[in-house]
Amino acid sequence: MNYTLHQLKLFTKIVETKSITKTSEDLFLTQPAVSIQLRNFQNQFEIPLTEIIGRQLYVTEFGIEIASIATKILEDVAEIQYKTLEYKNILAGKLKISVVSTGKYVMPYFLTDFLKKYPDVNLLMDVTNKQKVIKSLEKNEVDFALISVMPNDIKIESEVLLENKLFLIGSKKNDFNTSVSTKNIISSIPLIYREEGSGTRHIMEKYFEKNNIKTKMKMQLTSNEAVKQALIAGLGYSIMPLIGCKNELNDDQLQIIPVSGFPIKSDWRLIWLKDKVQSPVAKSYLNFIKLNKKEIIDSNFSWISSF
Repeated sequence: MNYTLHQLKLFTKIVETKSITKTSEDLFLTQPAVSIQLRNFQNQFEIPLTEIIGRQLYVTEFGIEIASIATKILEDVAEIQYKTLEYKNILAGKLKISVVSTGKYVMPYFLTDFLKKYPDVNLLMDVTNKQKVIKSLEKNEVDFALISVMPNDIKIESEVLLENKLFLIGSKKNDFNTSVSTKNIISSIPLIYREEGSGTRHIMEKYFEKNNIKTKMKMQLTSNEAVKQALIAGLGYSIMPLIGCKNELNDDQLQIIPVSGFPIKSDWRLIWLKDKVQSPVAKSYLNFIKLNKKEIIDSNFSWISSF
């Protein structure tokens, strides 16, 4: 057998995408080039790696096993490259972070200058809901996670990045007669919820439970962007993090409904497993955050204090 690293990379991408077209787009290659390389790779095995049924490409069980081995080989090759750079006193490697969906408005600002300073660091960032973020942390698949609701059942350490403020928000088209409403107003308006497992939903429900508030769920949506569009259209109201609504508030598409006791406050925290042996990249990033956090907040999030 005489397969190349390029063929291994191409095959793992095919297994990921299940598509020649998508693989060619992701690797910036032509479809014929991908097809030729896949054929050359497959010809080195007596057992099929893939099969075409109709127009759909399927990966065989044998192909999945080969892809798993290929992934490990590629990771080892990358590690060799990182170690070489490390011996040259160049920080290099992977920084793996899992971020709750609303955290996408926060995390990039705490990464930009670090990645500019260390161009040989590769960022792998997954943006998903709170349940999946915590699961990836529990499995030790990531260096850090960004959350606003702390988990109770795993031992972690944390670094506060930013205050998280949540307000009752609705369309600018809706009029309110009072400058400040009581909490009882929440029981009388149609509320839009995030999905089960969302940190924002958890904070909402804890607030309702603590204040003995009965609510009317108008609908349930799976992203903050979907909730915002529903609010703008006038379909209801929601308790949302301020961080994700800045533009819509400034453009007068949304408004904060003044309610006594608001905002609800929590913190955006970078968390990691207690006693985890951190890589040089992870250690450097944590030190960077501790040294530069205030400057990042002052430069990018000073507007929050005005709400």
